[in-house]
Amino acid sequence: VRGVRTDRGDLLAPAVVNAAGTWGADVAALAGVGLPVLPRRGFVLVTEPLPPRVRHKVYAADYVADVASDSAALQTSPVVEGTAAGPVLIGASRERVGFDRSFSLPAVRALAAGATRLFPFLEHVRAMRTYLGFRPYMPDHLPAIGPDPRVPGLFHACGHEGAGIGLAPGTGLLIAQSLAGKSPELDLAPLRPDRFDDPDHPDRRTEETAPWTH
Repeated sequence: VRGVRTDRGDLLAPAVVNAAGTWGADVAALAGVGLPVLPRRGFVLVTEPLPPRVRHKVYAADYVADVASDSAALQTSPVVEGTAAGPVLIGASRERVGFDRSFSLPAVRALAAGATRLFPFLEHVRAMRTYLGFRPYMPDHLPAIGPDPRVPGLFHACGHEGAGIGLAPGTGLLIAQSLAGKSPELDLAPLRPDRFDDPDHPDRRTEETAPWTH
């Protein structure tokens, strides 16, 4: 890889970093390699503005199990967070339905039910809107960080699922160290982008199920 081709011309560079988040598989495919980043859809409910009632982000215990789950089916676990402007944000749902952006009543209904179990007063609060996003899910729940040995000049920094914002500074540091030819402060072997090519990797996808082959 010697650069990026855009509709405004070619941008040449000695290295290209794939930091495309949920679309990391598509960018990897442009370079001819597989990277099993899958979209994991999630909804958030936004309530009407309220006086300060929820002062901390509150998670239900089953949130951790949902994050670690490999299931593609709908999973919901209550996460409730107040905002400075007044609305309360209610999550969290997870499901692998590709890039389907359609509204899911079962998902938001489950979010509302979970939130009212944590905070019963929310039962009498109006939900004003909902929005959705796609987390970049990887089959082994680890991101791909570092150089891709299959394509010289290509580096990856994606697949963090819901932790990307929090892990971005550390990821940026590791990528910068790799680009500079230094030894990264963290062993990148478990995060190597080609690990799913290893036939002994427990999460290796077959050609029939790999989304990047379709």
